[in-house]
Amino acid sequence: MEYHFLIHKEDGGYWTECLELQGCQTQADTLGELKENAREALELYLGEPENSRVIFNLPKPRPSKRNIMTVPVPPTLAFAMLLRQARVLRKLTQRQAADLLEIKHISAYQRLESPESSNPELKTLSKVKRVFPEIAIDFVLG
Repeated sequence: MEYHFLIHKEDGGYWTECLELQGCQTQADTLGELKENAREALELYLGEPENSRVIFNLPKPRPSKRNIMTVPVPPTLAFAMLLRQARVLRKLTQRQAADLLEIKHISAYQRLESPESSNPELKTLSKVKRVFPEIAIDFVLG
């Protein structure tokens, strides 16, 4: 999963804004710093608290504009975000989602929605794909 940032040059430095996520922006003195700052800004923006009900816009195909920088989302963050969004869109609690996935302990499910700990086994991915077919696993992996 990659988001797109439009690069602007201004006063001896640069600033950039994410085309898909309003308000996700950063600045830097060099293009190298800008890329790193954009990655950090994107991860902070998408790393909503587990109890958040915010639904983020998904990345669009790469625009044909010039001065566009793509910033990848780490797979753990992408998976956690998409799983949480799928659950929220279905108006499920974490307990209900855990039950559908046949996960006994709520804490095990909560780890799947946490960008810091989300690293599902293949068995779990198979269950997620069955219960939430709208989550494109290949999209998560980039």
